Amino acid sequence: MDVLQDYLVRARASGAVFARSVTRPPWGLTLPGSIQLSLHTVLRGHAWLWLGDATEAHRLLPGDLAIAVGGRDHHIADEPNPAICVSHEEFWARTPDVDAADPEAVVFLCGAYRLAGDVGRSLLEALPPVLVIRPSAHDQVHDVVSLISRELQHSAPGSQTVLDRLLDVLLVLVLRVSFDQSSSAPRWYHAAEDPRLGRALQAMHEKPDHSWTVPELARLTAMSRPSFARNFERALGQTPMQYLTDWRLTLARDYLRAGELTLDQIARRTGYTSPNAFAATFRRHHGLPPGRWREANMAV
Repeated sequence: MDVLQDYLVRARASGAVFARSVTRPPWGLTLPGSIQLSLHTVLRGHAWLWLGDATEAHRLLPGDLAIAVGGRDHHIADEPNPAICVSHEEFWARTPDVDAADPEAVVFLCGAYRLAGDVGRSLLEALPPVLVIRPSAHDQVHDVVSLISRELQHSAPGSQTVLDRLLDVLLVLVLRVSFDQSSSAPRWYHAAEDPRLGRALQAMHEKPDHSWTVPELARLTAMSRPSFARNFERALGQTPMQYLTDWRLTLARDYLRAGELTLDQIARRTGYTSPNAFAATFRRHHGLPPGRWREANMAV
């Protein structure tokens, strides 16, 4: 199992194209910070994207891809001018029909992603507030954006499914680019690329319910126990057992929020021999027994 894939699957990342816009200047819209992760790409013309300060706006040209992480409203417009921005509901309600062949037409796509629970939150927290990717002509991101553009031009059966899957691909590519370029990328991301440490991480993610021990994990990496423990802690900033416990408790919190499993089932899925053992560990880390924690966090 790929560790990044495991994060995405467990975060239940789901995407939806929520707007393809064809408009003419002047235009601008504001998108709320309640959208967890927004993706924007210009298919024709140009656009400016910024958070609070329009003087720090990023200019987007055809093929560029930008993401904005939720928390703060962001703006996209034909010029970095907050005065022309209206709510996204108002923008799409009043945008007139414009022929995409119009030489002054701007065509852009806005998409949104939802990521669930603490697993999803940890991915979002690892991203910068705004990231702009300017792919080269033969870059994978450029190729996917081109596919999206062609799919939008020619409506066909199953088009929404195609667009959803293409957004899935874009999300993975964006995360890769961000984590590869950032000094604040999750430590597990780079550790997972290590041919030896990656085996241990994959094993813990693949079978969080297994009773892993440091010697057993060390054997998977073909390292001695001391060498494995030392290299793991250097790469991830915590011991293998601390990492395993943190991951199990992250999964447990998401299972508790979902409210679909009993405490006994959650304990077994996260590698504890009994509900009592699970409850003791959970309370030690969170200050509440899992049942009471679930009552307080079901809607979070």
